[in-house]
Amino acid sequence: MCQIGTSIYDTLLMKTISMLHNGAQWLKGLRILVVTATTAILVAACGAGSGKSMKYGGLSMGLPVPQFVDSLLAQGFSIDSAASDSGQTVVLMHPQKNYRLLLGFQGDDLLVVQENYQLSTNDSTRNLWQEKRDALEKELGAWPDCPKLGDDHKIANFETEDGFISVVLENTYTPTLQVSYKKKTAKK
Repeated sequence: MCQIGTSIYDTLLMKTISMLHNGAQWLKGLRILVVTATTAILVAACGAGSGKSMKYGGLSMGLPVPQFVDSLLAQGFSIDSAASDSGQTVVLMHPQKNYRLLLGFQGDDLLVVQENYQLSTNDSTRNLWQEKRDALEKELGAWPDCPKLGDDHKIANFETEDGFISVVLENTYTPTLQVSYKKKTAKK
């Protein structure tokens, strides 16, 4: 529970209980009203400003970029400073993963997280594309929009409440697979 909501709830509940014990019979009917109002305040206090945000690997994409990067570094990723642009992108790699991670941002606002897979054969990217697509379909409980479904060029787009996830296979010259997580931005 939220601390603000809990303290408001406790205060109102204690006042109500003390009034009831002091013999104020007319407050018995108000007890239900107070509990209902307190619950509404609790929900509003916990929900205000918490803002649901898209997640990548269990991390909220609503985190400031430095905190998001620090969390990934703590998971064993390292920054590829030669491929990173300190003003708009950070590229990370992990010795036990077969992809590089590109973070696109503006200021402290993370806009996109993209996995770029490094595989050696077209078959391996086709199989991984299918695995990723199926896993996202199951996780999100939604069918993707698939504007392309060729052998060597496939796209699966998922729309979530707070963003978009795209799984893109392009085996034109080299086996390429990308999975992008992009937050919805507020229209101004």
